[in-house]
Amino acid sequence: MRATDGPAGLPELAGDRALLGRTSTAERVADILKSRISEGYFTPGTRLSEDSIGGALGVSRNTLREAFRLLTHERLLEHRLNRGVFVRMLSTADVQDIYRTRQLVECAVVRSLGERPRPLHTVAETVLEGRRAAHAGRWSAVSTANIHFHRELVALAGSERTDELMRGVLAELRLAFHVVADPRRLHEPYLARNAHLLKVLEAGEIRQAEELLVAYLDDSLRELLDVYGQRVAATEPGGA
Repeated sequence: MRATDGPAGLPELAGDRALLGRTSTAERVADILKSRISEGYFTPGTRLSEDSIGGALGVSRNTLREAFRLLTHERLLEHRLNRGVFVRMLSTADVQDIYRTRQLVECAVVRSLGERPRPLHTVAETVLEGRRAAHAGRWSAVSTANIHFHRELVALAGSERTDELMRGVLAELRLAFHVVADPRRLHEPYLARNAHLLKVLEAGEIRQAEELLVAYLDDSLRELLDVYGQRVAATEPGGA
């Protein structure tokens, strides 16, 4: 994949300047850039220009570099010697590790619902969000709704630390989603699976829900690796 300097003029990012307010910090800049990366505005392989982004946001070079450092620590960016800072392209090993983490956390949360049942309305809202996006043919938005489904599922644990962990994991996962050529093929089957999992949870069938989730994540990993591995191979030296 050819590295670029991002969208010309960065008009949308310039509009984010208002979010910084009077107390601009590297953390807030990092949050804005993380959102833009998650939305696919800056895609994997994109070189992030200090001059362009700093000018669009109206922040100093030092503030921007600290924001880059924070996002590098979160594994969303990488510094390439003498070339600059780029949005990361995940390896297939990265994707497998992300799913291992998801299995550990998401399945444990579902298992815990047998001891402390929680209202499921926030999870149900994400199922509707996905259906509306699919009806409109907005497959990137379907991907976002699916991420929201799993984020709200984990939020049932009522743990800020677990929420923070999964926000980072799911943000990394979106780096892989953004280079998949056919997002409909990847995400459409999980609209029905999300709805089915929700229905089983609403019925209080916790053991069945956990079994469904394990199979769900196994299938999702296999299908993502099938399409993502081909795309990654095509960007490597000697690839198609």
